[in-house]
Amino acid sequence: QVQLVESGGGLAQAGGSLRLSCVPSGRIFGNCAMGWFRQAPGKEREFVATIRRRDGSTYYADSVKGRFTISRDNAKTTVYLQMNSLNPEDTAVYYCAATPPYCRTPYDSRAAYDYWGQGTQVTVSS
Repeated sequence: QVQLVESGGGLAQAGGSLRLSCVPSGRIFGNCAMGWFRQAPGKEREFVATIRRRDGSTYYADSVKGRFTISRDNAKTTVYLQMNSLNPEDTAVYYCAATPPYCRTPYDSRAAYDYWGQGTQVTVSS
């Protein structure tokens, strides 16, 4: 059983930064991609960013391009989301997600991911 454990959420002021981490536990597998989604109160869960295991290609939602950076460690297990220039609209629960070993596209669809973390709260004050 694969579990994804997020950490790094918390409270930030507008214009500030936070870094989220996602560590898989249990059976390690060669997933195609790992990414981040977020869900604000009363809204649908939306794609934020993803990184492909094979070549490190990254994909971002338009709303976070230029502000957020997704990366991974050399072992290709831990995935990070560096969030800069935060604004109150970034307030949400952030979820780490992983695909199975084979790739499903599009990467910005929740359906591409089989494994999900419990989420970590990010709150940005104005």
